[in-house]
Amino acid sequence: MNKPIRRVSIFCLVLILALMLRVNWVQGVQASTWANNPHNDRTKYDKYAYPRGNIIVGGQAVTKSDFVNGLRYKYKRSWVDGPMYAPVTGYSSQTYDASQLEKLEDGILSGTDSRLFFRNTLDMLTGKPKQGGDVVTTIDPKVQKAGFEGLGNKKGAAVAIDPKTGAILGLVSTPSYDPGTFAGGTKDDEKAWTALDSDPNKPMLNRALRETYPPGSTFKLVTAATAFETGKYQSPSDVTDTPDQYILPGTSTPLINASPTEDCGNATVQHAMDLSCNTVFGKMGAELGGDKLRAQAEKFGFNKEVTIPIRADASHFPSGSKPDGTAMDAIGQHDTRATPLQMAMVAAAIANNGSLMEPYLVAQEGSAGNVISTHTEHQLSQAVSPATAQKLQQLMESVVQHGTGTNAKIPGVTVGGKTGTAQHGQDNSGLPFAWFVSYAKGQDGKQVAVAVVVEDGSSEAQQISGGSLAAPIAKAMMQAALGK
Repeated sequence: MNKPIRRVSIFCLVLILALMLRVNWVQGVQASTWANNPHNDRTKYDKYAYPRGNIIVGGQAVTKSDFVNGLRYKYKRSWVDGPMYAPVTGYSSQTYDASQLEKLEDGILSGTDSRLFFRNTLDMLTGKPKQGGDVVTTIDPKVQKAGFEGLGNKKGAAVAIDPKTGAILGLVSTPSYDPGTFAGGTKDDEKAWTALDSDPNKPMLNRALRETYPPGSTFKLVTAATAFETGKYQSPSDVTDTPDQYILPGTSTPLINASPTEDCGNATVQHAMDLSCNTVFGKMGAELGGDKLRAQAEKFGFNKEVTIPIRADASHFPSGSKPDGTAMDAIGQHDTRATPLQMAMVAAAIANNGSLMEPYLVAQEGSAGNVISTHTEHQLSQAVSPATAQKLQQLMESVVQHGTGTNAKIPGVTVGGKTGTAQHGQDNSGLPFAWFVSYAKGQDGKQVAVAVVVEDGSSEAQQISGGSLAAPIAKAMMQAALGK
């Protein structure tokens, strides 16, 4: 072979090797990057080229894949009781991507997760049509329905948790939306999306996880926990040494109780919780100080994001408040803010003798006969000692029996609760938020913890209270969870 031909041959060989290296680099190393590129429309088409797996609630699928045999998309996602389950499932749209479990569990639902490789390979060899895997949730459909119907046309949210395991039994947000109205790519889907996206009531906002509210008097549970944990008080029967009129530290402003006729002067801790005395817990918080209150709040989960696996916004207890601000922080006002999930976690930890379990929404991933993961229960913290938890249980059960939470009583069931009516807006001009946090324990050992917030339950501010608006919703969810 002469020299020029040899050089051309070597050059061609180098080009072939380079091409082989490039193909392997693109198909192997960069495969995921190209597949997830937002400009790669083929990925979107492939996602709807075969049935997606289902999201399971109570053993039944609440999602479907409808065969449409379109030019680019063969299937379209649909939902059973879409508005009720939208805060759990999220949406999956051919045009507007996906959210929540539909987004976070897309690898399982679409069947592309690497853990499904063996099943997919076997299906290919046996000629079985390709399909996605299932996601089994912890939601109890009876609890979900009770919360959804209880909130009705009100704006608000509700969360129910199994205190022993952390399993989320109910996750409700209203007003809600039907994900099926914009699952496709037609003009009607576009109109539905635009209407929802521009709605001032924000139906697509998951208020249970992504909205933080002033928790109002429900935060007094955290303040009482701090007092017991630090030794400021030893028992619910301890007298608090509170004046009839308490002036916020460093100011001339009196802290007002919800009712001027409340007998809060020198009240015991228990009597003050029964009546929800602002003066008692405001003074208690100011004397404890912001650092101790914040440390205790963080043991309950404040100031940290929670993933269930949907991300929940961090609830907030501030640092650096002045003494008068700390007094207001201690009664759930000023700069204290919490998600409904967070307040359900507080009630769950108290019911579970101080042990705060990690909340979770997905119990299992994978199809029947091919389970690829099962949730393992995990303790987040020992929020309070068992002794303190039992004192808090005594306080909460007294509130339901003798105080502001009597609307939550369930015959034959031990119920503890705490009401809250939280002020908000410029100079507290907005309608108050009505809260109720609670737990219920059945004689068969079943337990449930619930938090409910109602944003705008009445046109008259004086008619809004946690006991009248939120407690009946929590009661219905607790009854559903315990089978009462």
